Amino acid sequence: MFLKRIELQREKISSFQSYPFSIPVMKHFHRLDLKSHVTFFVGENGSGKSTLLEAIADKCDFNTAGGGRNNYYEVDASESALGDYIRLSWLPKVSNGFFLRAESFYQFASHIDAIGTFDAYGGRSLHHQSHGEAFLSLFTNRFNKKGIYLLDEPEAALSPQRQLSFLAILHDLVSTGDSQFIIATHSPILLGYPHGTIFSFDQDVIKEIDYEQTEHYQLTRHFLENRELFLREILGE
Repeated sequence: MFLKRIELQREKISSFQSYPFSIPVMKHFHRLDLKSHVTFFVGENGSGKSTLLEAIADKCDFNTAGGGRNNYYEVDASESALGDYIRLSWLPKVSNGFFLRAESFYQFASHIDAIGTFDAYGGRSLHHQSHGEAFLSLFTNRFNKKGIYLLDEPEAALSPQRQLSFLAILHDLVSTGDSQFIIATHSPILLGYPHGTIFSFDQDVIKEIDYEQTEHYQLTRHFLENRELFLREILGE
């Protein structure tokens, strides 16, 4: 592991009434200690998980539009509102890595085409691959050096089978001890990775929970076991 701790510099904050400090978990956030090579952030949209992930990317000097330190392009509303207010503790510090924003991956692929470096991503333009293929091409070709990798909803382009393929890639990378991942996700498949730590953002404080405690697991399991009942209630039939 490289990144050990994330701290909110509360003394810099003049008010907790405006975004992003108005987010419930941010009002109570002081520090988060990371203890495994794979950390998952879970929670409803708006709970603050992507906001914190983006702030970490900002402090790593990654492009907060998506990419690494050397990817220079812009996407509207991609600036981090929290980056100036957190402190990262490293041992040792690493500079290599990547920030994946699923929502701006198209712009990242266009950037790679524009600078002519798609050879580093499997030899084909990411635009000439399916969305899922392009994501896996990124994972297999770019995530191959010692570094920290920040992924915001990587399951957005991955079928269930490709999510399992990603878990195999992730495990190979972390087994060498050279990679650390922080992943914001809604996927019960990705959350099932056995060697990760899960932090929930759904309460007023960030809380470590077990896989079986996640709403993603519980709701998916209950739906699969009681599909007809769920559908009758939802559809009013």
